[in-house]
Amino acid sequence: MSREELTRPTGIGNDTCGKDDCPNVYRTDSGAFVVQGAMSHAFAAPDGEALVKIPEEILREAVRALGW
Repeated sequence: MSREELTRPTGIGNDTCGKDDCPNVYRTDSGAFVVQGAMSHAFAAPDGEALVKIPEEILREAVRALGW
């Protein structure tokens, strides 16, 4: 899946951290979410999974943008 196939409800109009390198929440066409953030090493994730850190304000922005 490419980035162009995802809906980006966060970071729209926000140029504070570059075009595509900010922590973000993306939504797939099936309704699942893809989260982009800094890697976290809080604990070992199972094979095939990763941990990322994402600021609370990004999650709040996603909730507002999705109308929840």
